[in-house]
Amino acid sequence: MFRSSLLLLICCVVTQFEPLVAVAGPLRVGASAVDVSPQQFPVSLRSGKAMDASAVHDPLHARAIVFDDGEITLAIVVLDALGAPPEMLNEAKQLAFEKTGIPVNRMLISSTHTHSAPPSNRTEGSPGDVAYRQLLIEGLAQSIEEAFHRRQPASVGMASQDLREEVFNRRWFLHPGKMPPNPFGKLDIVKMNPGTNPAVIDRPAGPVDPELMVLAVQNQKRKPLALFANYALHYVGGVAERHASADYFGEFARVMPSRLRADQNFVAVMSNGASGDINNIPFLVNRPPREPFEQIRIVARKAADTAYFAYKKIETYENNVTLGMIERQLKLKYRRPSKDDVVAAKKILAITDKNEIAKLPKKAQNYARQTVRADEREEDFVEVTLQAIRIGDFAIVGSPFETFVEIGLDLKDRSPFSQTMVIGLANGRHGYLPTFEQHRLGGYETWLGTNVVQKDASIILTDNLLEMLNELR
Repeated sequence: MFRSSLLLLICCVVTQFEPLVAVAGPLRVGASAVDVSPQQFPVSLRSGKAMDASAVHDPLHARAIVFDDGEITLAIVVLDALGAPPEMLNEAKQLAFEKTGIPVNRMLISSTHTHSAPPSNRTEGSPGDVAYRQLLIEGLAQSIEEAFHRRQPASVGMASQDLREEVFNRRWFLHPGKMPPNPFGKLDIVKMNPGTNPAVIDRPAGPVDPELMVLAVQNQKRKPLALFANYALHYVGGVAERHASADYFGEFARVMPSRLRADQNFVAVMSNGASGDINNIPFLVNRPPREPFEQIRIVARKAADTAYFAYKKIETYENNVTLGMIERQLKLKYRRPSKDDVVAAKKILAITDKNEIAKLPKKAQNYARQTVRADEREEDFVEVTLQAIRIGDFAIVGSPFETFVEIGLDLKDRSPFSQTMVIGLANGRHGYLPTFEQHRLGGYETWLGTNVVQKDASIILTDNLLEMLNELR
């Protein structure tokens, strides 16, 4: 309902590569998983605390699948990381291109968004952090190279099965009088992760997407070669403090081979869907306490079971498929604070008395700093990468944001393909992407600093991805 008026206001520059679509041909596929756990210690974690070599709970990986129909070769990679900046990913793509000849605009690299991984973007700081960035670049390139050289005749099929019991919308309306002030001293309409007290929380502010999709690959002997899964669940968490972990994404990959009775060359991959407002907390339910990593195992095994049932639904595998890929670069406006917001933020930052600071809303100083930084930012635009991939009658799209579930559901519903995967945190990490309507409700994911692009960016992204899908179709 906002589309016609908003699109007139869009300040958006689009650069598009020509559609890369090949005629149907014999398909070859290769897959690889490369361990990218840190090797030099200490190394930082998301919390800012350092960990040593004994604190890698389970290995982190770059998992790649390369598709080749004789005309087009493309790579899809998932990295066990919180998120990765475009600059680092572009270095990895360039290195992979030099090793394989696959054009960089035919590579999609996404992050799982595990919250238990070292940062991927440190170009300065501790030796361990700087070394880890280079290790990721080389590991990503190696995964693509290995998958490229392992190509063999293959066929593909796609199906899905719902796993509803592990996804929950984390944005809630509260009962009257229960909303605390946000960091800006204002009252939002909804709150993220509001707790489980029924006297406080009322109802979720959005839907969930229970669909777990699988793209299955078989070799000539009809044996499992690879499986690429997608589920709209942010992450699970519950890892021991100062430990690195691939979260449920990695555990799924370890469990899945046994579900399919696959051999040691089989590669399973779980990608993060449109899950910016989805997590694994069952609000209004008091879940029993869990040991560290226990809930990850529970979710991963349920996901593997669900993927198995989806896999068994696939009746036909195709080896003569049409591959295609389109990449677009969009320029989106950075959000700017109002003059009043900047004045208020500077007043907060000027407070030095500890007693006065204690009276401020939670995280007020943190978001005051982000408000000032947003005001002082020299750039007016950020360039983001969108991608759409066709594999026969199936499609995959990549969004470089923590994309709200409503956006993913909309893309799936309006896609011209029979089944469409929506992958979040693809080719970069540019903060949260709420819908225009969710911006009106406020909450953590909409705050300036957490969300950095214009409020109608979800409309721009959806329109562009649907155009790209229709061109591929």
